[in-house]
Amino acid sequence: MNHSELPALPDKEVFEELLRADNVRIERIVSKGHTSPEQGWYDQIENEWVIVLEGSGKVLFEDGTEVLLNRGDYLNILAHVKHRVIWTDPDRETVWLAFFYL
Repeated sequence: MNHSELPALPDKEVFEELLRADNVRIERIVSKGHTSPEQGWYDQIENEWVIVLEGSGKVLFEDGTEVLLNRGDYLNILAHVKHRVIWTDPDRETVWLAFFYL
């Protein structure tokens, strides 16, 4: 299936799985002023390479490091490195493309 239209944004971020194979998963994430849930940190068993296709967002790591990502910026997050999204542009959609790999 080929589907490039962005989903309508409800109250929560939209996570759309685009592809899944043995050692890789690709997701499109659409945010507009959304942040990670307050209950904790992402602590993933997979590595994550993520690029911002549109908009901007800020990622906070458990060690206090903050990374601002704008259109075209990317980040590689190793498995079990705790992180969370603390800000996304409230005025326009932020479109993330995330590659999860082992």
